[in-house]
Amino acid sequence: MLPLSLSKNKKNNFYNLRPQPSLGIGNFMLEENQNISAIQTCRNRMIWPVIFFFLIYLIITIRVFFVCLPHGIKISLPEEDMTEHEINVQSPISRADILDRNGAIIATSLPTVNLYANPKKIQDAKEAALKLSSLFPEISYDEIYAKLTKKRSSFSMIKHDLSPAQQAKVNALGIPALEFQTSEKRVYLHNNLFAHVLGYTNIDNVGQSGIEKFMHKRLTESSKPLELTVDMGIQDTIRQELENAVEKFKAAGAAAILMDINSGEIISLVSLPDFNPNIKIPVGEKALFNFITQATYEPGSVFKTFNTALALESGKIKPTDKFDATKPVIIQKRKISDDHPKNSWLTVDEILTYSSNIGSVKMAEKVGKDGQRKFLKNLGFFEKVHDFEIPEIGRPLFQSEKDWAPITVATVSYGHGISVTPLHIITAFSALVNGGIYHNPTLIKSATPKVSKRVISEYTSEQMRQMLRNVVLYGTGKKADVAGYEVGGKTGTANKTDKGSYAKTRVTNSFVSTFPTSDPKYALLVIIDEPQGIKETWNQRAAGWNTVPTTGKIIAQIAPQLGLKANFDVETQRAHIKAVQ
Repeated sequence: MLPLSLSKNKKNNFYNLRPQPSLGIGNFMLEENQNISAIQTCRNRMIWPVIFFFLIYLIITIRVFFVCLPHGIKISLPEEDMTEHEINVQSPISRADILDRNGAIIATSLPTVNLYANPKKIQDAKEAALKLSSLFPEISYDEIYAKLTKKRSSFSMIKHDLSPAQQAKVNALGIPALEFQTSEKRVYLHNNLFAHVLGYTNIDNVGQSGIEKFMHKRLTESSKPLELTVDMGIQDTIRQELENAVEKFKAAGAAAILMDINSGEIISLVSLPDFNPNIKIPVGEKALFNFITQATYEPGSVFKTFNTALALESGKIKPTDKFDATKPVIIQKRKISDDHPKNSWLTVDEILTYSSNIGSVKMAEKVGKDGQRKFLKNLGFFEKVHDFEIPEIGRPLFQSEKDWAPITVATVSYGHGISVTPLHIITAFSALVNGGIYHNPTLIKSATPKVSKRVISEYTSEQMRQMLRNVVLYGTGKKADVAGYEVGGKTGTANKTDKGSYAKTRVTNSFVSTFPTSDPKYALLVIIDEPQGIKETWNQRAAGWNTVPTTGKIIAQIAPQLGLKANFDVETQRAHIKAVQ
């Protein structure tokens, strides 16, 4: 409220009361000018601290950049294209991952540390050994003490692969002589599942068997994952069925291999017993033995498949030719007869379907020694399988050319007198059913196919597929007939050798098959080692009672997994043919 003042009006000679607003304006303007001056002064003073702190942070940023530069960050600007940048960051892992055909990781490496000591810095070895042995009870006090008292040594490894918790406990001991070494640990995510495919590494991360050994250089020189041809799901299915068969038939072991017949890619490889590569296994254990690649055995009647293809491919024998199988044959004083004699003349097809030893011998004799040896050599039965990515490979056993007598011609025709690996069998068999092309087997997924060659004609291959289908429809392979998938194959029951002679109660059973026979995609070899007769099989041990039904169970499960569509139209036609017959 404005103050009142008295003013005299000279004209009227009297005083008036009225506000006097103009009296405070000067003071007000003076105060405002003083405030503006103070704010400006404050602003001027703040500029320099801001500039100072900005420079500090700029220096720190530049320093951090140059400190990081020599420790793993590499930036290259190609002259021809300054817009492209290559950034490489060093990884603590030096061994590449291994993947299955679908990209699932089946082997990898994890960063870890190793504990070592410098004995020259140890002040009280007894106390240190006591503390460490209590921390790591799996290592004895004496062992640790010996490592801590090594003379003339500045490095003594105490323990590999410490967990973060163990490392923290060692640090808490406060012993200056104890130090850590960065390392990595190989981990197999599915334990036993790929044991004989992957193999394992030692404590120094060096491959000792399988892919880990064969591809050691590749795995350590490139960080790019190594892609295999095996399928984790298929592998698991086959392994489970083999385990069931071993338990059911009280067998010593079992094995199986599944191949893509048109590329040579191995989709599954299982050998039982197996092992867990995450756990150290003593060298020499039976579980380390890879039956598929290492076992050289007499395959028995499975080999009649190759003998039949030999007869047809030679041009000396036609499918309609008949051979006398009414009585045994005697060669070099050795009598050869049939296990289940038909006592009749048999066609080539019937010889394979009914697994006639007599008929097989007579076909081989008609072709002759030279033709037999040349054919088997062309199928790879006289040498190790080339360039396969598992180093544990067996070498075939057979008679030399000069010792290849008439009895050798005869026994080889039905799978005795020659020993080969299952890998040999599946590779050669695939060539017989895929149109006649031999593909080297492989476990490495690649856009470049391996070397291949023609070994039989397409016509002979087509005939073989029809005959193998008949074995399943009318012969010893009936229990492998899976509706819709046109399985064709051949059984084999071979007595094992024992001190120079054949054991009567110990056999190795095989069944090699392909499916579907009208348009074959895959070949499967299943082996059961030393199966026992059980009540369900009427105490029979032959392949038709154990290996064949096991194969049927496997195919029934993996065919859908492989994306094969069941062809029930073919099954309807087959049923019609049976009804007519």
